Amino acid sequence: MSRSCVVLLPGLLCDEAVWPHQRAALAPADCFIPSYGLANDIGEMARGVLASVPAQRFSLAGHSMGGRVALEIVRLAPERVERLALLDTGIEPIAAGDAGTLERDKRMALLRIAREQGMRAMGEQWARGMVHPRRLETPVFAEILDMIERRTPEVFEAQIQALLGRPDATPVLAALRCPTLILCGRQDAWSPFERHERMHRMCPGSALVAIEESGHMSTMEQPEAVSRALLDWMRG
Repeated sequence: MSRSCVVLLPGLLCDEAVWPHQRAALAPADCFIPSYGLANDIGEMARGVLASVPAQRFSLAGHSMGGRVALEIVRLAPERVERLALLDTGIEPIAAGDAGTLERDKRMALLRIAREQGMRAMGEQWARGMVHPRRLETPVFAEILDMIERRTPEVFEAQIQALLGRPDATPVLAALRCPTLILCGRQDAWSPFERHERMHRMCPGSALVAIEESGHMSTMEQPEAVSRALLDWMRG
């Protein structure tokens, strides 16, 4: 009998360092963590993942931007996804008007810092809002900065463009029929828990899990709690 496959999708500027604890917890399955390369479109990212996953059918978990890629994968190839987990993410496109302009300006300001001062200097500013306040200046925060530093301004620019052009995934979420987990850090300031409560209401039959004492980087901040939730999701 072939082993099950779990695809773990990282978020903006993230890599496999987001997932080591969950990968270990899910060890009976083959875990696959793709790279997006220089893809600058959520659809392009999704198509790249679909082309690179070795299994025909798989369980799919996406964190942050990876959750948006996961929903696009479901839209493109629902027959390949056995179950779906959405972690600290969202479904809406960029807002119209001033709110959208503000998001664009903030992202471009961070890109300028990355180009002029380096990725770690940018991360020192950007990542402070991504974790629970008690995780600042801790080894976990240092791991996040190390991960950001492994990326380049070119990758950052491509992924910013992908997020600014993100599709509205509301219809995909509402039409889901596979077992679905919606999970979020209780103190996530980037993608608040209230957003995930709305997503849960839009997705009949989904499970909603709050990770206590965690910000946006839940898989790294509270790895055991996230791993338990993913194990329950895999067994459900």
